[in-house]
Amino acid sequence: MSTDLVLRARNAAGLSQTALATLSGTSRPTLSAYEHGQKSPTLATAERIIEAAGFELTLRPRLEFTVTATARGHVIHVPDHLPRLEVREAFATVVLPLHLNWSEPARVFELADRRQRARVYEIVLREGTPVDIVTYVDGALLADLWDELVLPRDVRTAWTPLLTRHVR
Repeated sequence: MSTDLVLRARNAAGLSQTALATLSGTSRPTLSAYEHGQKSPTLATAERIIEAAGFELTLRPRLEFTVTATARGHVIHVPDHLPRLEVREAFATVVLPLHLNWSEPARVFELADRRQRARVYEIVLREGTPVDIVTYVDGALLADLWDELVLPRDVRTAWTPLLTRHVR
């Protein structure tokens, strides 16, 4: 089990080690050992600690990506199912990395704004890697925007079966 889950849950909850240890019924030194990879909690212990921080330990299907090369040698990454983001991520304020948005570096996008979210999705579907897709694209919001997006034919062709299979 990834020991960083306990640390991520504690940091996301804004708790100190002492506070989370108290809430979870674990000693602070043991919690520290889990966070630093010196000890590994059992699944039940990790779940108890993560729940004490206010989170759930859940399973999500792993995304597998198919790579499609276009006639011009460009690569399009398409997941086997639509990714989902947490609400705060799906509507966040973002600055796309340079490899995605080289023409407008440092431009701020408000994903809560439909038009700006559409622009981000167009960029990410056209230029993005699997990491970019799972970071910026929410499948339900993509499906809602799909017919409005301005995409190259190759990108639309590669993604359409996924949208058709999972949405319509």
